[in-house]
Amino acid sequence: MDPISIGLLAALAGGVGGELGRQAWAGLSALVRQPFRRGRDGADAPQVSTGELELAALSRAPDDQARARALSAALAARSALDPDFGARLRQWHEGARLIPEEDGGVHNSISGGNQYGPVLQGRDFSGLSFSTPPPPPAAPEGGTPAAR
Repeated sequence: MDPISIGLLAALAGGVGGELGRQAWAGLSALVRQPFRRGRDGADAPQVSTGELELAALSRAPDDQARARALSAALAARSALDPDFGARLRQWHEGARLIPEEDGGVHNSISGGNQYGPVLQGRDFSGLSFSTPPPPPAAPEGGTPAAR
């Protein structure tokens, strides 16, 4: 199995993705806590982490890329030794990678001079249509247009 993206693990640990992200992180946590079944008989299998320590470490510091890398490596090693875990991890990964790794935050800034017309703030707009009246006429020097 390909390693789980470090960015995805860090994003989910940091709470990105809203409720879907929280559910995905909880799903991974539950998966990692299941018993580790090493191959057919488990004999002569190298000792590798279950991933629980790495998962807890990343939960405490989701911005730490080294912790995300360690969790990704532990998951890959466990998948290689535990085929059932590998299958469940692949299934989890299929759903989790649909969750955006960035918060998709919107940052609006309006500055400089006079602004005429509506301002629409948000993200991912499409199919919108609206019209505004033209801006008021510029005032001549020394007064307003009505003062002439």
